[in-house]
Amino acid sequence: MHFVVSPLGSAGDVFPFLGLSLELKDRGHDITFATNAHFEELIVRHGLKFVALGREDDYQATIRNPDLWSPRKAFPHIMRSLRPILRTQYDICAAAGRDSVSLVNVFGFGALLAQEKLGIRAVTVHLQPSVLWSNVDPPTLPGLGGPRWFKSFLYGLGEKLVIDPAVCPFLNSWRAELGLPPVRRITRWWNSPGGVLCMFPDWFAPVQPDWPAGVVQSDFPLWNEGSARPLAEGLVRFLDAGPPPIVFTPGTANIHGRPFFEAAVDACGRIGRRAVFLTQHPEQVPDNLPGSIHFERYAPLDRLLPNAAAFVHHGGIGSSSQGFLAGIPQLLMPLAHDQFDNAERIRRLGTGLGVPAAKFNARTLQAGLQRVLESVDVAAACRGIASRLERRDGLPRSADILLDQVLGA
Repeated sequence: MHFVVSPLGSAGDVFPFLGLSLELKDRGHDITFATNAHFEELIVRHGLKFVALGREDDYQATIRNPDLWSPRKAFPHIMRSLRPILRTQYDICAAAGRDSVSLVNVFGFGALLAQEKLGIRAVTVHLQPSVLWSNVDPPTLPGLGGPRWFKSFLYGLGEKLVIDPAVCPFLNSWRAELGLPPVRRITRWWNSPGGVLCMFPDWFAPVQPDWPAGVVQSDFPLWNEGSARPLAEGLVRFLDAGPPPIVFTPGTANIHGRPFFEAAVDACGRIGRRAVFLTQHPEQVPDNLPGSIHFERYAPLDRLLPNAAAFVHHGGIGSSSQGFLAGIPQLLMPLAHDQFDNAERIRRLGTGLGVPAAKFNARTLQAGLQRVLESVDVAAACRGIASRLERRDGLPRSADILLDQVLGA
């Protein structure tokens, strides 16, 4: 079978799809991987055919705009960035033909139109539960508080005033060109009638009765670039030189994380803890770090986090799942997107807590770290969750479910 795999987003979006693609390739399937040129070297190095959707400078322009991290401005900003490449995604799917299957995330509008117009099957793959609205168990989103009925009302208002206006004008104009009727309520439409696969476990977020019919669920993919290689020598020396550090990262696409790291330097100094700072954008890291803090551009989390005392991050689903795997407390600084919902689910599981970006500073970070590091209940909850992920079989299970239950291959 030929799969056109086309996730649009940052490394947190691309890595799970790459892991699933490699699993499918190992089973004899053909893969065409279509995403931004920023990821070309990575995809080609893993032996997959690559087609660029957008240029490197498009990616950089998207992540350098602070609107990416605004709860109200992020979605319109992302859609403005993606509009020019969605037609290319449609063309790639069309060229692959009706014998192919497209695997996309919530931004796979080109693939969904190719399915509707040309009969080329598309499967939506969700990495996080927040993109599936439920009136029964609403996800936690910024600005949506109160009882369930009120959350549903506010969400509907947000769809009408923010989400649909960012998508429907250009999408429905395109649909008219194709002879297709207009659509609305985009967050419901982006679930493909060709199948929806959720790559997160039921103990994190069970399937809700008002989710799309036919939703199937597997487990966290837990794929990291570089997991087969040892950690950098300098990082290993630092880890060996003292007690387990706290690992800090604001996310691979976040270039506005200097206040995050400044608060981390201050808080770790106050509580006498060592730290590892991870970011591919070193200009964010304060100058003259103390010897108790080590900076690294990248380290595979599944290799680093088992050596850590705690994990402080932005709340992306990939980082959150790696924290679960390592069995360590997590403290999240949610900014936008799925991060508030992930933080709330981590709080409910008892494995950590969230401090919203507006309240994130050295004082609140210190208090939060002391709370999660000193709690025997948090430690026990972390061990219990880690035991559920010991098999690390999320990718094989996802491939099995995709092929057997969704596609019936």
